[in-house]
Amino acid sequence: MSFSSLQLQLQRKWDRGETLTVCFVCHGNICRSPMGEFLFKDMVSRAGVSDRFNIYSRATSTEEIGNPVHYGTRNKLARYNISCDGHRATQMTASDYEKSDVLIGMDRANVSNMVRLSNGQSEKICKMLEWTGSSRDVADPWYTDNFDDTYDDILAGCTAFLQKVCNIG
Repeated sequence: MSFSSLQLQLQRKWDRGETLTVCFVCHGNICRSPMGEFLFKDMVSRAGVSDRFNIYSRATSTEEIGNPVHYGTRNKLARYNISCDGHRATQMTASDYEKSDVLIGMDRANVSNMVRLSNGQSEKICKMLEWTGSSRDVADPWYTDNFDDTYDDILAGCTAFLQKVCNIG
């Protein structure tokens, strides 16, 4: 399935009044994917449609399993009064693919690993910035220490998702 087919499938589910399950995925589930999870939860809450979503996040690796959100992500979200308290890193499994309507990876390597963890299935997997029309990766602040740019990219991706799938924004 192409990205446009995935988008159309999600729009149809939305238009039928169905709940959408969205999984954000990055390497360790301590920086980018929890940023996506909690920012998106805040956005749909503000839009008054949180009851139409199940939103969570996962890792492709086992390196950070059980660890809390990275302090850089925690601090960045706190500037916008968004809490990520209680989150612990969890690895993605094939069952996440089955239960999700869309799995949003932060970069090319994440997407490749997501397909592997989904037993080769890829129809529901896309990159975050595809929603904005870009093929760029969301830079990993673990390496760049730039949580501002990461936040801006994730905000743009989440905003575009809401506009294109739900006609919100």
